[in-house]
Amino acid sequence: MPAPHNMFKERLKKGDVQTGLWLGLGDPSCAELSAGAGFDWVLIDGEHGPNGLRDILGQLRAIGDKTRIVVRTRDDNRAEIKQMLDIGAQTILVPMIETGAQAIEVVRSMKYPPEGVRGVGAGLARVSDYNAISDYLQTANDQVCVLVQVENRAGLDALDDILAVEGLDGVFVGPADLAADLGYIGQPGAPEVQKIVSETLHRIKAAGKAAGILTSDQALAKGYAEMGVEFLAVGSDVGVMRAGLKALRAKFD
Repeated sequence: MPAPHNMFKERLKKGDVQTGLWLGLGDPSCAELSAGAGFDWVLIDGEHGPNGLRDILGQLRAIGDKTRIVVRTRDDNRAEIKQMLDIGAQTILVPMIETGAQAIEVVRSMKYPPEGVRGVGAGLARVSDYNAISDYLQTANDQVCVLVQVENRAGLDALDDILAVEGLDGVFVGPADLAADLGYIGQPGAPEVQKIVSETLHRIKAAGKAAGILTSDQALAKGYAEMGVEFLAVGSDVGVMRAGLKALRAKFD
């Protein structure tokens, strides 16, 4: 029996536009509710959300197979990436990548030897059904999906090197941090920032990698979809809940 098939990765390779939702609240019930809303994928945020290893485990279990799951780690720490894979994440987004060498090490962290250096512990791992998936070790490398995040000028300067990394499936553009680094903090929609974002997304796609981005601006989101951005997050659980609560309250002012 092989490793579970990664449909998210398969659709990235086909060039499909997959629409997703960011999960930042760190709550399994909220994750479960969001997963049933019809999005192609959801992202559990371990960088900015209040999520530790067991928090993410609880959300993976709550979501189950309702939708595809991406997990964003805090950084490129190899041990943490290994644990996220073992608890069931097959698609991982690693933030703040600034060099090709750093991207290479992310790929190595996610792949078993000889392609990488991921530690072998399938007998203790949820992802292998605690060793019930007999061929997990032999087939896992093909099913993990490696995504990295470029979100500052250093990352942009190294983009060609990053895009040349073998085994890298996609590159996510982080507009908020990029805007800050370009001198437009809190203004990811500024024309000067969006020009660079658009150019970067086109470069990613031209290199044969999947391109990704998050925006709560629906006009921008539609533009990215028309561009063919393969993994497009159009909002967050935090933003949707806040907007819904404020809209409800406003009806009774």
